[in-house]
Amino acid sequence: MERVSSTMKQVSNPLPKVLSRRAGGGGLEAERESFERAQTVSINKAINAQEVAVKEKHARTCILGTHHEKGAQTFWSVVNRLPLSGNAVLCWKFCHVFHKLLRDGHSNVLKDSMRYKNELSDMSRMWGHLSEGYGQLCSIYLKLLRTKMEFHTKNPRFPGNLQMSDRQLDEAGENDVNNFFQLTVEMFDYLECELNLFQTVFSSLDMSRSVSVTAAGQCRLAPLIQVILDCSHLYDYTVKLLFKLHSCLPAETLQGHRDRFLEQFRKLKDLFYRSSNLQYFKRLIQIPQLPESPPNFLRASALSEHISPVVVIPAEASSPDSEPITDLVEMDAASQSLFDNKFDDIFGSSFSCDPFNFDSQNGMTKDDKDRLIEQLYGEITALKEELENFKAESARGAVQLRGRASELEAELAEQQHLKQQAQDESEFLRAELEELKKQREDTEKAQRSLTEIERRAQANEQRYSKLKEKYSELVQNHADLLRKNAEVTKQITVARQAQGDVEREKKELEDSFQRVSEQAQRKSQEQAEVLETLKRELAASRQELQVLQGTLESSTQAGAEQNTQIARLEQERDRLSQAAEQHRDEMAALQTELRQLRDTLSRKQESSRTELEVLQAQLRDKESTEWALQQRLAKEQLSLLQGTMLEAKRMVQDALARMEDPAHISCTGSADCLLSQTLAASECTERLRDAHSKYLSDGAAVGSLLPCLALFAHLVSNTLLQGSATSHVAPVEPADRLLELCKRCGSEAVSYLSALQDPGTVASADCTLVTACLGQISAIGEELHPRGLDVKQEELGDLVDKEMAATATAIETASARIEEMLSKARAGDTGVKLEVNERILGSCTGLMQAIHVLVLASKDLQREIVESGRGAASPKEFYAKNSRWTEGLISASKAVGWGATVMVDAADLVVQGKGTFEELMVCSREIAASTAQLVAASKVKADKDSANLCKLQQASRGVNQATASVVASTKAGKSQVEEKDSMDFSSMTLTQIKRQEMDSQVRVLELENQLQKERQKLGELRKKHYELAGEAEGWEEDGAASSTRAELPATPRGQDEGANHTCIY
Repeated sequence: MERVSSTMKQVSNPLPKVLSRRAGGGGLEAERESFERAQTVSINKAINAQEVAVKEKHARTCILGTHHEKGAQTFWSVVNRLPLSGNAVLCWKFCHVFHKLLRDGHSNVLKDSMRYKNELSDMSRMWGHLSEGYGQLCSIYLKLLRTKMEFHTKNPRFPGNLQMSDRQLDEAGENDVNNFFQLTVEMFDYLECELNLFQTVFSSLDMSRSVSVTAAGQCRLAPLIQVILDCSHLYDYTVKLLFKLHSCLPAETLQGHRDRFLEQFRKLKDLFYRSSNLQYFKRLIQIPQLPESPPNFLRASALSEHISPVVVIPAEASSPDSEPITDLVEMDAASQSLFDNKFDDIFGSSFSCDPFNFDSQNGMTKDDKDRLIEQLYGEITALKEELENFKAESARGAVQLRGRASELEAELAEQQHLKQQAQDESEFLRAELEELKKQREDTEKAQRSLTEIERRAQANEQRYSKLKEKYSELVQNHADLLRKNAEVTKQITVARQAQGDVEREKKELEDSFQRVSEQAQRKSQEQAEVLETLKRELAASRQELQVLQGTLESSTQAGAEQNTQIARLEQERDRLSQAAEQHRDEMAALQTELRQLRDTLSRKQESSRTELEVLQAQLRDKESTEWALQQRLAKEQLSLLQGTMLEAKRMVQDALARMEDPAHISCTGSADCLLSQTLAASECTERLRDAHSKYLSDGAAVGSLLPCLALFAHLVSNTLLQGSATSHVAPVEPADRLLELCKRCGSEAVSYLSALQDPGTVASADCTLVTACLGQISAIGEELHPRGLDVKQEELGDLVDKEMAATATAIETASARIEEMLSKARAGDTGVKLEVNERILGSCTGLMQAIHVLVLASKDLQREIVESGRGAASPKEFYAKNSRWTEGLISASKAVGWGATVMVDAADLVVQGKGTFEELMVCSREIAASTAQLVAASKVKADKDSANLCKLQQASRGVNQATASVVASTKAGKSQVEEKDSMDFSSMTLTQIKRQEMDSQVRVLELENQLQKERQKLGELRKKHYELAGEAEGWEEDGAASSTRAELPATPRGQDEGANHTCIY
């Protein structure tokens, strides 16, 4: 039996094995059992507890199984029997296989898997409690899978692998900016889950070791291939959608989208870069690299620079893991006969008839076997036909792809054309910009000349400072050179002393050497004499000879010691000679260096003296030039001051002449405008007095005097004309007094300007009389100022505080009611209704919080306005003095509080199912209008550089964004509810459809008629509201002021805008 099985392994595509799998029954049940058995084996092999990566062949078998049964029932029936909650590695590999099925499996896999979404959520929470190993990985991966299922459920146009063309992407958003907005948010959430899994996997690996080549590391890294594929498509679609949104919506509305995209762009770029460096991914996938900088969505032409990231999966090489897949389609009769012959050659003819005794085991006869073979041949024929159909479909797909390529080429040509147009427009704008620059240069010549003079003066000062620093540096260098010269002289003295010591030592050594030489000569003579004596006594006795030999040996040793001492003395003499030579060389080098230093010092002193003389001459020239420029500047300033004063006097005289003009008699004005103009003129007069004092103390302070002169003449002229116009509608006695004061004020202003124009009387010029006239005009204006109808002047201050406090209380109450409704909705609603209610109430809560911040900012700004404008008066007196502004502030506060209450009631009705979404959108827009009214009423008297005003404007923008969020969430909820109640016409006949069509047309006409009537009614209501508001605010008293304002000169920008806004308000 072992021999047979080993032989069967050598034969490819064994037909008996196929027959044995299909011989259990001849019907569909047997085929179904065989399919389920094969799927069970593949799923169990793919999802096991071994910490190795899932083999591709097992995952491919599972994917093919979903296409075979057109669903995932078998997959879930097998997975439900696995202990996913007890083994983290098993759960991790399940997530990997399930992710592959969602991407590449049949489209019904998502539909069959939705019933298990809650189980996946519970399992994710359970694994989230584990902080080590695969626990956190499984928790995050399960959250990602649930997010993917929810995304594809909400957006069924997106396939599981996320591959779509640009046209399909537009169709998915239905060319609606609201749908694109919501789709972008969902893609951000989807991509955020993908990036969280990416980062968690990398943080769980020890990157200091080559983890990608280990089985455990590959087990964790394998699912990231699917994540990379998803991220590349999500990034591409997000970029395209953001460009679409920026072409339809303002950039401020999409600031949050851009911030979130930038954060995800940095994360994705870093993760792609880290993944591309891992050895495991290099042979499986080519990871794209994102650009260095993110796309600029504020520039529409940047879309043409965007390159879609493409992930390339190379062709898989044959490996030991891959098994040959039996393809019965290509088996024909010839291959069958060839196999039979090979089987007979191996096992003999007896085995060819019934090799494994299948007939005896299964009770099959020869006819049954032939019938089964015929059935298999029939299936082969059907599979061949199916293969032909696949080939035809692939050909049609190729044709479609070629058509798509043609379309893309056309789009590319169109984009190039648009690019050329953009370049032409850029050239045109550049030319206009050059012209504007030239005009600006022409208008700023005088200012540039003055700036150039100041710059030259500063440059002269800087040059003088540099010369002074250079001179100090030269003095310091000279002192350093003198100190260095003294040190060199000292070193030379020391060197000479050392040389004298060396010469003395040399003399002593020569004397000692001479004495040693004399001693050696004497000793050698004595030895010669002793030798002669010994020779004479040699013949006398041998004993004496031996004594003489011993004496001779001792003498020889003493001579050797003397020679050694002489050699040592000669070496010492040579060493001392070398030291003396070195001292002489050092002395010569020091003398040479001293000479060089002296030469360098003399040259530097000479160059410094020359440079100092040149700089002093240049400094004298610059001082003379600067004095001439200052004289010229003083003359130009004087001429400019004379011209400005002359023009200001002409302006006041022109105003006096217009007062006498008969055409001016028909102009009328209000006391409010007169008071505001008088107040601005008085403040400008005080500033002119201060500037005049500064000019008298410092003749160069012309820059502060010129603007005050022009503004003084302008405001005084406006005050005179406004006073004359106000006198035309005032009673006789105040009108005469007012007209007389205006004329006297104009005469005093002309006299004051004439005194300033004359250099002899400029010091004695005084504007006290002008200030007194303006004060008297203001007093008459106060008499003519109309009183409030409903509230006393002294009660306005208290009423403002009460209304602002009531508004804040109404907003807090509305926020509390919304929180209560949200809690009730979560407790009583489920499904789509709960999701819609949560979204709407959450956006309403955000709007209430934004309005609360705006009301607080308005209080701070109001307090700042009162403190800066009341002077020594009390806040109540300030409110009474500015009654129109105060009444407008009170009206705006009431409107905000009322709008918040109405919106909460509308939201309550919508949550209960009794209200409409349109009512909620109208309420939110009404609140935005009321807050805009409150902002306008608060900022009319505020300083444009106030920090509280900036906070108020930021809070206003926050209210607008929150309002847009309420409208967007309401529209999204409405569309979601309407999608739930989709119409089904499949069961209707032609007659019924025609009847329904006629009814719909009748309904459309009725609704259009009602819409027209409602619009007319809305127009009448707004007209009546305007009239009532005008009566309440006293507009009928200011009705005649419009003609006066039409002829009066415009108030300069930034001067008393609060008065003008109050009159209009």
